[in-house]
Amino acid sequence: MATYESAESVFSTQQTGPVPRWQRKAMEAKGGDRFISDRSNMNMDACKFNLNSYGDSNAACSPSKAEFQRTMKANLMSEGDSKILALKQQAPKPKAGYQSDLNVLFSGNKENSARTVKSSTRHIPQAPDRILDAPELRPDFYLNLIEWSSQNIISVALGQQVYLWDATSGDINQLPFELSDPTDYVSSVSWVQDGKFLAVGTAESKCQIWDVQAQKKVRTLRCGPGRIAASAWNQHTLSTGSRGGDILNHDVRIQQHVTQTLQGHTQEVCGLKWDADGKYLASGGNDNIVNVWNARGAQHCNPITAHTAAVKALAWCPWQSNLLATGGGTADRSIVFSNVNTGATVNRIDTKSQVSSLVWNREHKQIISGHGYAENQLSIWNYPTMNKVTDLNGHTERILNMSASPDGQTIVSAAADETLRFWRCFAHDEKAKKKVRQGGATRSRLVPSLR
Repeated sequence: MATYESAESVFSTQQTGPVPRWQRKAMEAKGGDRFISDRSNMNMDACKFNLNSYGDSNAACSPSKAEFQRTMKANLMSEGDSKILALKQQAPKPKAGYQSDLNVLFSGNKENSARTVKSSTRHIPQAPDRILDAPELRPDFYLNLIEWSSQNIISVALGQQVYLWDATSGDINQLPFELSDPTDYVSSVSWVQDGKFLAVGTAESKCQIWDVQAQKKVRTLRCGPGRIAASAWNQHTLSTGSRGGDILNHDVRIQQHVTQTLQGHTQEVCGLKWDADGKYLASGGNDNIVNVWNARGAQHCNPITAHTAAVKALAWCPWQSNLLATGGGTADRSIVFSNVNTGATVNRIDTKSQVSSLVWNREHKQIISGHGYAENQLSIWNYPTMNKVTDLNGHTERILNMSASPDGQTIVSAAADETLRFWRCFAHDEKAKKKVRQGGATRSRLVPSLR
């Protein structure tokens, strides 16, 4: 059998002629297709120069490379022998007060992202906790017939009577209240701050002060002219608004009780609210105007004329003392936020419905509004974005009044459908539960019916 030589031996042997075909096949089978350089075509001098200068930074460059470096240096560098990418000095410092736009942009996005994550996701029940019948509740938009006291007692005016519910015990009491004229009726109720006395306004231009614990009338104030649709306390001072447009401040401690007469409305005063500090009194009227008065009785700023309908809904912001929220009637339907120091409009939103009442919630930084036509709903809004959180539906006729419980968690609404509905829409945050247990008010347990 024939023996084949390796590819190495074939190429090491001098060949005097072309390689035979059988040898080429043998070379391919044994891996003989490897490349073997032909030194006859190599520049041996250049190879020797490269081997000698490898790793030697001080070695001289080849003539061609030296000429290339000289040309590049002359074209790219003006003076000196510094390298192009070398930084021998620190970068110059920015000017004083300079702020990178990108830094502001990214930090702003970070803050917005944090606010988005922190947004409230609490559950708001869509059904009321309790529904109570309220027969003979007058369906009059301009009257203020319900209020929740700091002692957790709710007063409601029904026709010629005033009823009190102790939300802690569930007891119900009727004030021994009598009106001599059969055409007279109760037009407003208002609690003093400590919840001991109740002011009851009537259609016959009178206001009675009642000691609710003793079930005794303390005194009767003559207010006139016209019915007393709105009243508000500031410690020992009671402010009453009449149908003629006048506002009277009464010092209930003295015999000559009228201390100030405020004249700024041409029609019925249907909304009155003192701020928490007792510095300013806000009044809203059927003349579409809101006035702000200081404690001395002087008009604090120019009239707020942002509404085009009667203004009954008034609410002072509990965490921003100069911010007043006001709501307009059917022809206006808007909530307006005003800075009372300047009288300027801070924000405004069209609610698409008549606004009858407004209540702030400090914990959740929200405001709830009561509405009439067309949905007769309660709406919860985030402030200051005024994005609607939810609507609470259930009343079949327009909402007339709203009031908040002492702990702020529950809202009671009175409507022309002769019902009271209790909405637990501002439940405390989980982190605040411990504080609520220590000092919070007891949740109301009211009787199921007023009949």
